[in-house]
Amino acid sequence: MASDTTATPKKQELVLDTGRRRSMRVLLSVPIHVNGKDRKNREFDEESRTLVVNAHGALISLAAAVIAGQQITVANEATQQASDCRVVYLGSGASGKVQMGIEFVKPSPRFWQIDFPPDDWVVPED
Repeated sequence: MASDTTATPKKQELVLDTGRRRSMRVLLSVPIHVNGKDRKNREFDEESRTLVVNAHGALISLAAAVIAGQQITVANEATQQASDCRVVYLGSGASGKVQMGIEFVKPSPRFWQIDFPPDDWVVPED
């Protein structure tokens, strides 16, 4: 009889949905300005770039030490539009920065200034 194993999430990440992604991810480097408070409750203000974007947030890299679940503010340097975001995932660190997944607190599908495919879009198979 096969055993039923379930992966346990790491302590620093918030698991929102283990199924299909809510929106398509796009590799896009957008200059951003991020501010908030670090894990020691000190103000930080940092310039960075997105690594991946989607209609619900992005994957970014920051030197500031933040924790999963906390709120930060992200400004798109190209449009000067700012949005409150929540850190939903903390990943690996490299060169003094940590990759993290962020999601918009309020839906902002136009924040990155690109059009994402509709939710029911499927890549046709040959």
